[in-house]
This record gives sequence, C-alpha cells and structure tokens, in this order.
Amino acid sequence: MSVRPLDGITVLALEHAVSAPICTRHLADQGARVIKIERPVVGDFARTYDTRVLGQSSYFVWANRSKESLTLDVKHADARPLVNALLERADVLVQNLAPGAAARLGLSFNQLTEQHPSLIVCDISGYGNVGPYRNRKAYDLLVQAEAGLVAATGDGEMMARAGFSAADVSAGMYAYAGVLNALLLRGRTGQGSHIDVSMMETLAEWMGNPMYYTHDGQASAPRSGASHPSIAPYGPMLAGDGRLLLLGIQNEREWHRFCTDVLGDPQLAADSRFCNNTVRTQNRKLLDDKITACFATLTVHEAEARLQEAEIATARINSPADLWQHPQLLARACWTTVVTPAGPIPALRPPAPNNCYEARMDPVPSLGEHTDALLAELGCDRARIAELRAAGVV
Repeated sequence: MSVRPLDGITVLALEHAVSAPICTRHLADQGARVIKIERPVVGDFARTYDTRVLGQSSYFVWANRSKESLTLDVKHADARPLVNALLERADVLVQNLAPGAAARLGLSFNQLTEQHPSLIVCDISGYGNVGPYRNRKAYDLLVQAEAGLVAATGDGEMMARAGFSAADVSAGMYAYAGVLNALLLRGRTGQGSHIDVSMMETLAEWMGNPMYYTHDGQASAPRSGASHPSIAPYGPMLAGDGRLLLLGIQNEREWHRFCTDVLGDPQLAADSRFCNNTVRTQNRKLLDDKITACFATLTVHEAEARLQEAEIATARINSPADLWQHPQLLARACWTTVVTPAGPIPALRPPAPNNCYEARMDPVPSLGEHTDALLAELGCDRARIAELRAAGVV
C-alpha cells in the first residue's frame, strides 16, 4: 500500500455534531489514526440526528468513517489515567466541547503543553476562546445568522438558511487546514501549538465578498434567490418545456455572443438598457423576460445545446439526490463503498486526489466498537476492562 501523508499521526478527538468530526474525518482520509471518544451508552449525539442511511444518521456516516470509537466518561475519576495514556500517544487533540469544558477537564493547551510539548491542540467553538460571545451557544444556523449568511440568502423579503451546515463545515475545514499547518510547523520546530477555530470567524471569512460589497456604508446586495446579485444575466431561466436551466455571463464578450448566437438578437447587445453589466442588473426583470421569451420556444435540451455551442456557461439545477448519478462524478470515478454498522453505503472519495496514494476509506464505527482493543493497548487486562464497564467509565 502507498504511504499516506498522515500515516503514523494519532489524533485524539473529543468531538460531537459536525465541525470537529469533519476536521478529523479529513485527517483520517489522509492516513491519521483518529480515536474518537464518545459518551458511554449515548455516544456522539449526531448518531441520532436522523435515520436516513440504513437506519443511521446521514450526518454521522458522512463525518465519521475511518475512526476508532472509544466509549469513555471523561468526567469520571477513573477515566483520567486512560486519557493521560492516550495523550502520551497522541500528536493532535481536537475538541469541540462546550466553552470552557476542556479546561475544566484539564485538557486545555495551557494545561497540557508542559507535559506534552509536542502536542497540537485544536479547539473548535462557536465564537472563539475570548470575547463577549465566548459562552454563547453556537448551533450552525445561529452562526449563519450572526455571520450575515442568512441575511444574504433567500429571495426578496424572504431570508433563508444555507442548504447545508455552512458554519460547521467552514470551521471543520479551517481546523483541518490548521492542524496540517501545525504539523508542518512542528516538523521544523519540534514544538506543538494551539489552534483556536471560531465558527463565526471562518464563516465571516467566507462572507468576504458580500461584506466588501457593503464597504464604506454602501447597501447590501439584494437577496436574489438563485440569481447572482451583482451579475446579469446569471441565474435560472425557464425553457418552453417547463424545465429550468441556469446560465451565467461573466464578461461583455460573452454577452455579445449570447445575444447573437443564443437569442438571435445581436442588436440587444448594444441596447442602452443592457449594454454593460451595471445597467443589466438594474434592468434585470426586463432582461429576464426577454430571455424567457426566447427560451419559451425551446426545450431545455435545445436551450442547453445553443448555450454550449456559443460557449456560454450553463448548468442543470440538480437536486441533492441527482448527485448519486451525476455523469461527471461517475466519469471521474469519485464513488467508492464504505462499510457501516448497518451495511455498505456509497461514499464520495475525498476531493483533491493525489496520484501518489489512495485516500483511506475505512468503516464507520459502531458506538464503542474499539473500546476493548484500545483499553488493552493501554495496558488494561480483561478483569480491569470489566471493572471499568461495571463502574460506567467506558
């Protein structure tokens, strides 16, 4: 088997929900050993978010493959020696417990760094370790609201959440990048480091364009549904067979070609109401009506063929379910199979494949599946494991 970049790296994960599990799953994809600590009996509460995948949570099977599940009540006095033994073996600690919980458990970076100077500690929280919002609850949609995403999404007067856990995923991906950076830094200095990931800050970074659009007191871009708020034409158009097709014009060269080769109206390109992007966005409704009038004479396949012939960007408006059979994902061999406790499921390979190695795609663990093996690795014999179970430690 080819060497993966994180082979030999051990990650201890005190995690739940989405943000930290997404970070550590990506680390596992690259070869890291991820030991996921879960509460005895109940486990990560994301296990019960829904039952959409063979009776299992869609969130959990997505974010937790290739991990080892260890049930451990980290608040129990008898758990601390086990946690210490795990820390001795760990390169990275990732946690997204409630604000202050890691410190109360003696697991903050400042509490650990003297005994474990090479340990990398990554804290993921809603608003970071300092500031007036530090102790606020920070569920994904709440952070979407605070970071401006809800206000920027929707149509007209109707605001909307993003269609996925944008704040959680942004935090998880920046945590993943932060851990990789910290591992590179440790390779140079030999020292561990602390990473403080805030869902608010990561999503605010992703909101950079809408934020700068309001620079110096200017108005926010209007909510424009599936259309681009500041480029026209750029959005869904209705074909004559009642199906939608999304198209996008990026520059004036494309605009002239669109008018001539798609709409069959070269004079429209020079019309003072549409001759540049600024006036096109001001007259968006009138422009959309003209495009729809042309597309009403075409099926969606005919409209798509014209757009492609004219080299105008276009896309089908797929549902999430359409991704299972998307021809590009199939052609790129993006799908593989992952084992779960309830049976095998299809899974996307990690993005950005590397020609030197295959990403790790190991099973999604059942709750506590690896507890006995890990305890034995830490030096516990069968009798001690039985005692820990009887006491509710594991």
